[in-house]
Amino acid sequence: MCGIAGEICYGDRRADTEAIRRMLPRLESRGPDGDGLWDGGRIAFGHRRLKIIDLSEAGAQPMTDERLGLTVVFNGCVYNYRELREELAGHGYTFVSTSDTEVILKAYHRWGADCVSRFLGMFAFAVAEHDTGTVTLARDRLGIKPMYLAESPGRLRFASTLPALLAAGGVDTGIDKVALHHYMTFHSVVPAPRTILSGVRKLPPATVRVIRADGTSTERVYWEASFTRPVAATGQEWTEAVRDKLRQAVERRMVADVPVGVLLSGGLDSSFIVALLAEQGQKGLTTFSIGFDSGGGESGDEFAYSDIVAKQFGTEHHQIRIGQDRFLPAVQRTVAAMSEPMVSHDCIAFNLLSEDVARHVKVVQSGQGADEIFAGYSWYPPLAHVSREAAAEAYAAEFFDRPHHDLAGQLNPEWLVDDDVSRRFVEESFGRPGAATAVDAALRLDSQVMLVDDPVKRVDNMTMAFGLEARVPFLDHELVEIAAACPPELKLAHDGKGVLKDAARGLVPDEIIDRPKGYFPVPGIRHLEGPVLDMVRDALHAPAARDRALFRPEYVDALLADPNTPRTTLGANQLWQLALLEMWLQQW
Repeated sequence: MCGIAGEICYGDRRADTEAIRRMLPRLESRGPDGDGLWDGGRIAFGHRRLKIIDLSEAGAQPMTDERLGLTVVFNGCVYNYRELREELAGHGYTFVSTSDTEVILKAYHRWGADCVSRFLGMFAFAVAEHDTGTVTLARDRLGIKPMYLAESPGRLRFASTLPALLAAGGVDTGIDKVALHHYMTFHSVVPAPRTILSGVRKLPPATVRVIRADGTSTERVYWEASFTRPVAATGQEWTEAVRDKLRQAVERRMVADVPVGVLLSGGLDSSFIVALLAEQGQKGLTTFSIGFDSGGGESGDEFAYSDIVAKQFGTEHHQIRIGQDRFLPAVQRTVAAMSEPMVSHDCIAFNLLSEDVARHVKVVQSGQGADEIFAGYSWYPPLAHVSREAAAEAYAAEFFDRPHHDLAGQLNPEWLVDDDVSRRFVEESFGRPGAATAVDAALRLDSQVMLVDDPVKRVDNMTMAFGLEARVPFLDHELVEIAAACPPELKLAHDGKGVLKDAARGLVPDEIIDRPKGYFPVPGIRHLEGPVLDMVRDALHAPAARDRALFRPEYVDALLADPNTPRTTLGANQLWQLALLEMWLQQW
């Protein structure tokens, strides 16, 4: 896992290597173990390295093979790199390192841009062809690894984070009104390719973009899970298929030249990972849980559950308790670690957790993604009896933070858009072929959009803020394919994630499987008071906020007068949603 950056110029213009140098310090936390820069004339690549596979200098990047005429920068991990290396050796390729980066380089030479279909893992990479000047950008199937883009006449820049692109300069930092509508409506999710800033876009998941020397380019989506029933199978067969594929996914993600730990929340998903690792004979497994002070009548930890799992499987368990003295300073630090504004209070929890975990290990497995692929959230059951034609409307009623017409009383007029763009986006997604039922259509949308630009991005941003690599076995694309094909009624059973709960039975303690669904409890954000509320008030009253004038003053005043009652459809604090956006904009 690393941080990558680059500039591609068209025609006779040379790439600005100083711009790359300005980006690299903003990527240092993603790659604290070294840096590198390659100047190819029209093209320049930069890299910050986190040593996980091949700890020697032979694995350093940017990596160039002069004989093949290729240079690559890569962020992520290809879990099947050893098997691919052996296959490529059979085709006559030789290797000077034991890194997965070199495997990507040779695989690209052998199979071209189609090499992505052979990779099992998470990745964002750029490959430059020396002779043609073609550059290929690619992102993994589930969008686990990020790639941000800034285009201007004659030039394209890319980086692992949005702030890195800002450091290079020359970026339009105006607010994208459509993205603002998504942020306020679509549960703070801004679907690719947009970001909240007009001058920055992101490469969508499962996408390859090929850029030629003259600046023309093509873009294609190379993978999508099919939410249809290709074969008839019994419930038991689905259960066994899920268990077997998750077992394989967990095993794959132990590939590393450093120890691998687990983020153990005490819920089903992370507990299942621990159980499968124990089943595979992993000894001395290190696990980590986090808890906060109570607030607003809510408990701040789930240690009672994580302790059960740690004890049963004999892990070296770390309880991380966060008091107010650490919580408050972490709020601004968390905002600074965000590539895009993310309203979830989980961000602060993951930031603090990552800070402590990084002192022990450099790689962890995490349970993110299970709810989105196995129907674990509250908005899926209401769709079970909705017709396919009415699915988009029902989804919006369950998931959207507010209806379009409410925005007229919340945003100042210059920031409004006439069209309900978020609703239209959902309708277009639900209107695509495939996805046989309303639940299938919702799961397809969430796994392709919401998952990528909320939970997955949250974990990547917060772990990489401390040079910690997070691996997410529930987003193994082969497991996602199985989950997508599984009948919705099996996923909705047992109050959600039914087929996953059945797969865990006998491996995970029953009291974990049968507990009520929990969420990462962070009372200090869910219930705003004291210094955190003061911070929120300061952000919304700051001169920059007044100059920007996104929100109607009367709306802000009403929220500040009653900071914890107005909630979004899913229960998020409306005041925090506004303040988080302003804090991020003021930071960057």
